[in-house]
Amino acid sequence: MSDMITADLVDLDLSADTKEAAARALAERMVALGRVTDLDGFLADVAAREAQMPTGLDGGIGIPHCRSEHVTEPTLAFGRSAPGIDFGAPDGPADLIFLIAAPAGADDAHLTILSSLARQLMNAEFTDALRAVGDPAAAAALIRGDEAPATAGPEDSAAASEAASSEAAAGSTAPAPGAGVEDAAAPVPGAPAADAQPFRIVAVTSCPTGIAHTYMAAESLENAGREAGAEVTVETQGSAGFTRLDPAVIAAADGVIFAHDVPVRDKDRFAGKPTVDVGVKAGINRPGELIAEVREKAERGEVTSGSAPSTPVERAGEAGEGYGTKLRKWLMSGVSYMVPFVAAGGLLIALGFAIGGYKINKAPSVMDHFVWTQGDSWAALLFQIGGVAFAFLVPVLAGYIAYGMADRPGLVPGFVGGSIALTINAGFLGGLAAGLIAGGVVMAIQKVRIPAAVRGIMPVVVIPLISSAIVGFLMFVVIGKPIASAQKAMTDWLNGLSGANAVLLGALLGLMMCFDLGGPVNKVAYTFATAGIAVSNPSDSAMKIMAAVMAAGMVPPLAMALATTVRGKLFTQTERENGKAAWVLGASFISEGAIPFAAADPLRVIPSAMVGGAITGALSMAFGATLRAPHGGIFVVPLIGNPFLYLIAIAVGTCVTTALVVVLKGMRKPAPGATTAGTADGTAAATAGSKQPVAA
Repeated sequence: MSDMITADLVDLDLSADTKEAAARALAERMVALGRVTDLDGFLADVAAREAQMPTGLDGGIGIPHCRSEHVTEPTLAFGRSAPGIDFGAPDGPADLIFLIAAPAGADDAHLTILSSLARQLMNAEFTDALRAVGDPAAAAALIRGDEAPATAGPEDSAAASEAASSEAAAGSTAPAPGAGVEDAAAPVPGAPAADAQPFRIVAVTSCPTGIAHTYMAAESLENAGREAGAEVTVETQGSAGFTRLDPAVIAAADGVIFAHDVPVRDKDRFAGKPTVDVGVKAGINRPGELIAEVREKAERGEVTSGSAPSTPVERAGEAGEGYGTKLRKWLMSGVSYMVPFVAAGGLLIALGFAIGGYKINKAPSVMDHFVWTQGDSWAALLFQIGGVAFAFLVPVLAGYIAYGMADRPGLVPGFVGGSIALTINAGFLGGLAAGLIAGGVVMAIQKVRIPAAVRGIMPVVVIPLISSAIVGFLMFVVIGKPIASAQKAMTDWLNGLSGANAVLLGALLGLMMCFDLGGPVNKVAYTFATAGIAVSNPSDSAMKIMAAVMAAGMVPPLAMALATTVRGKLFTQTERENGKAAWVLGASFISEGAIPFAAADPLRVIPSAMVGGAITGALSMAFGATLRAPHGGIFVVPLIGNPFLYLIAIAVGTCVTTALVVVLKGMRKPAPGATTAGTADGTAAATAGSKQPVAA
């Protein structure tokens, strides 16, 4: 690590008061040494990584990091802040800040060294020494491993660092750096006796970048395993690649822990064992709780029947999260699986109307009447296929809400409950209720202690049978009718919207669509709109709402594209390149095209986008524009009622957002790394900036 950090990259009196200012102060030191070529481009990559997940850790540590095309060689900068800086850690501000910069194509050796540092941060002696050191050169030497912490034992810390690096490259298959299996199973308070078989756990850790959190979670789990008398073997799926655990080790394991924020590779290897599935930060902050939880599951005989959900939005939520956070994740699980059915079915129905006219919904079944040479027959075919796809919306919503709560055993009662919701005309409200009830029933059944003799048939026979019967009873007899009445009341209210009420609703939906650009609030507005048109003959009000939602969702990326065109000097080369792609993304109704801009400058971009989106939504409702398709952007303009006024609404919102962004960005001092569009240097930087950072 001798070339990664020097005294020039250390600031023991970091004066920044925000994480953005801290990252900039440390990055400027990298620029001064030629390690970073474009300050603002690099900081945009850091901000984008920070937007995925806060990088603050318990114990006063902040580790902003990224892989970027603007980094020439792997570099580490260290800052120490007396008052502390908020990096989103649960226990408060961070006083030790490590900015890790890795090139997009960094080799495995360098990334292994960075992973070794991440493991060191779990060592209290190491962090205490950094808080006490008084000289930048000494701090750099301490981080490099040239000097052992003052409180360390006689071992040479450089050798320990090298051992940790080798282990990280090997997938962390040993219980802990410098500790064998015998050490891991050594007697500790509360541990089993020496002649008892230790509880064996295999774990997988991974994070979006694969540089820091991956290895810190591994270190925490291994340390907690030793304290609990458990044998923990970790597979780190990091940037330097990973070595798969020996199948014999997995087969012998008593439990599995997944601490990850990206999908676990080859997850089926771990099927059939008690499993705890959480985000990577849980592996760092509360490893002891995870070990206790997987032990409890093993005692109850809970096992996974196959691949568990592999992304955070699909997981039931980490222990310790509030119920509201868990509920949001469960609902987003259902919505994420429903959206493709909405898009496919809605577009097919819209195409059927476009080709065959609005009476195509009364055409006979194409099984009884289909003429190859008649356009109306093809229109009827498209309409009827779309109708079949739409019929899956509520069951899929309910089924995957239950899946997000209880994994695969929740699918059957969820789908059954969703189908019942359609049967009793309870609609989307019924689907939401059915999914939550199904997931709750399965989770309750899974907590019951089951004799070993019947555990094998639980996920295949017993759980689907009992849970489906309970959900069916509740939906048909108890809550189905009240929910159907509420659904009808909501539909009647939407049909009665007119005048100022409709305009205000359009503005509200526009605000929601632009608040988090594809996030949960955006999805709530989108789901609300698609629920109204998910019938063969949607009302005029429902189609107006769908039009307003799509129009507002197109505004943020289109506005960012326009802003980078008219005032390019206010943006970095990377942002200008992203602006070119944003034209297409915005025109296609992909709101996420504005995320890179919002991540780099949220306080200016997001409010501007919300104002423009609200104006567009309000104008669309005022103009009476309608839309039968749930997606498509400008490519479904022929299916829009009052298309000219609809495009004017989008243009007005885009111009308003553009103007606000330009004004707000113009009020700040231009970033030193920004270059004027059209210069030779700018052209070269744009070429480099067009290559996105490689995600681990």
